[in-house]
Amino acid sequence: MKKYSVKNKILNGLVAVTLLSSGNAFAVELLNSSYDVARELFSALNPEFEKRWNELHPQDKLLIKQSHAGSSKQALAIIQGLRADVVTYNQVTDVQILHDRGGLIPADWQNRLPNNSSPYYSTMAFLVRKGNPKNIHDWSDLVHKDVKLVFPNPKTSGNGRYTYLAAWGAMQQKNHGDQGKTREWMKRFLKNVTVFDIGGRGATTSFIERGLGDALISFESEVNNIRKQYGDDKYEVIVPSVDILAEFPVAWVDKNVMKNGTEEAAKAYLNYLYSPQAQRIIASFNYRVSDKKVMEQQKARFPETKLFRLEEQFGGWPQVMKIHFNTGGTLDQLLAEGNK
Repeated sequence: MKKYSVKNKILNGLVAVTLLSSGNAFAVELLNSSYDVARELFSALNPEFEKRWNELHPQDKLLIKQSHAGSSKQALAIIQGLRADVVTYNQVTDVQILHDRGGLIPADWQNRLPNNSSPYYSTMAFLVRKGNPKNIHDWSDLVHKDVKLVFPNPKTSGNGRYTYLAAWGAMQQKNHGDQGKTREWMKRFLKNVTVFDIGGRGATTSFIERGLGDALISFESEVNNIRKQYGDDKYEVIVPSVDILAEFPVAWVDKNVMKNGTEEAAKAYLNYLYSPQAQRIIASFNYRVSDKKVMEQQKARFPETKLFRLEEQFGGWPQVMKIHFNTGGTLDQLLAEGNK
């Protein structure tokens, strides 16, 4: 039996572990390493899979545990020794690094499950205060001098990287490919950020509880869930006219599941995410899903927007990381120039 001690923090405080199920004895335990704002989603998904598994395997009772933080920090924790069985992240590079730096998964991990191993997807949206006092409707409205923004740090959060890339890609289209104009716009955009939190949940806290900023930029799923939790009478959600397709990749961690003896359960768990039952749950949390019937049933949740793929605008994640997010890259340059 695989065991984990439950602590408030793991590996120098990088990862918070939350038990989403309870019980006395389990023959199989899975640890799902996930991104910062996925707590509620997997709180709904996990009991359903546990029930399904336990009905088929009455002698091998299953418990799923969750670990949540910024996805980049999560991946680093696994490389440093956290024995997570599966990862459910919000950016491809945070899974890919498990191969590139850890040798924990094979190079072809994206080919093992449908849709590039992404059972669901999203895009970026704005959460503004009721009445939309700053008249924010699209990306171009975010650079007005009186607008203050909140979103996660692109250095530590896949959420933040998608925000940065969505803004760049949308303005690049508006500027008909003029890199100079787009770069100047991005400088103004970043200058309007009032706080860069480590992850998406921290950004939510800054906007909701601390009252910072005029617009919170996060995944469409997250801002809709926030509005539902804190009140439709207090906030509004805006999906811009041009936006990025944000994939949510998953993988079982080959070397860990072999050590932990959890390969069968880990694979079944990730395949479950593609089932109609799971897809309905996922869509209820305002994620877009690949199941066409489910999307048709839930279409009222998802405003129309023109989604572009990262590969179309930027050439792929390796190029994006090198050009924009590595030390001394475009992000660092724009922040430095904006502070002059």
